[in-house]
Amino acid sequence: MPHDDTLDIPNNHIQIGGRKSVLAVYQSEKIKALILDKFPQLKCSILALSTLGDKVQTKPLYSFGGKALWTKELEILLLEAVEQYPKLDLIVHALKDMPTNLPDEFELGCITNRIDPRDAVVMKAGSTITKLSELPEGSLVGTSSIRRSSQLLRSYPHLRFDSVRGNLQTRLRKLDAPDSPFSCLILAAAGLDRIDMGHRITQRLDAPEMYYAVGQGALGIEIRKGDKVMKKILERIEDIPASLRCHAERSLMRYLEGGCSVPIGVGTSYDEATQVLNFKAIIVSPDGTNSVEDEVEGVVKTKEEADALGIKLADLLIAKGAKEILDSIDFTRINEPPTSTNNTPNDTPLATPTTTPNAAFLS
Repeated sequence: MPHDDTLDIPNNHIQIGGRKSVLAVYQSEKIKALILDKFPQLKCSILALSTLGDKVQTKPLYSFGGKALWTKELEILLLEAVEQYPKLDLIVHALKDMPTNLPDEFELGCITNRIDPRDAVVMKAGSTITKLSELPEGSLVGTSSIRRSSQLLRSYPHLRFDSVRGNLQTRLRKLDAPDSPFSCLILAAAGLDRIDMGHRITQRLDAPEMYYAVGQGALGIEIRKGDKVMKKILERIEDIPASLRCHAERSLMRYLEGGCSVPIGVGTSYDEATQVLNFKAIIVSPDGTNSVEDEVEGVVKTKEEADALGIKLADLLIAKGAKEILDSIDFTRINEPPTSTNNTPNDTPLATPTTTPNAAFLS
């Protein structure tokens, strides 16, 4: 069936927004290429912003606001231009960093093709060790994710975990520094693959050892709610299997009222021939000693059916004690991941966010 590519867009121009890291710029360029492939008559520009989450590197994300840090400053520009910064038409996110509950003015416009959603082990440069199971007792593993550390503590109680922040290049530099205390890092395989750093991966982690984060490996596009023109564009670049899987995952997290740091791990697969979506999930206490997991499967053809499957799995997990685990986590007091080497809370006040974002324009 032919598509109607007639679009009412001023100057045939779309303004894309995203974060300023190398990975985020790659992701924005990827969406730009997808749009231009389907709509070659359009022009696209990219605005790359440094957000508060990029600027504050001294605390784990879950101790000062979680996923919303990556979105708020960009969302302002979705609504209006600010000084020299133009009004955006869409924002590109790593879907795992995108809140499951968006402000009323915005919506998730589409989800694009998902690449490897697994977590990966990156050993220090020059190390002869490739797997977590080979690390000696007391080795320090770098991760700022409770989901990752809590799951790994089940299999590797002899390892230590500590927070490491920064973009991918910064974290790798911290790992490879001669005086670094870290033996390895746990990172999203997709991020490394996207910026041609996949060669640094020494082990890709599979369930049941490690379930991945909700939405990991996929890109999500945020738009103004009800923007019919953007929806018309995005429906042409949406990946349906990825979208159904991720909608189910996000529905589960939303129903359980989870943030980006809540230790929920997921695993989904979708058979396009049978339209069957298989969904597994696990919730683990931060110390790794208590967990619940379950699995559902069903024919899923729409996002609404995917959402319903996520809620069904959430109810099964709740019946097994998921709420008790989640309710026991005090995020107002957590400042470091479990078994951190730093046992002294960091009471340094947060930096005050700047009102004018730091940005770069890309053609």
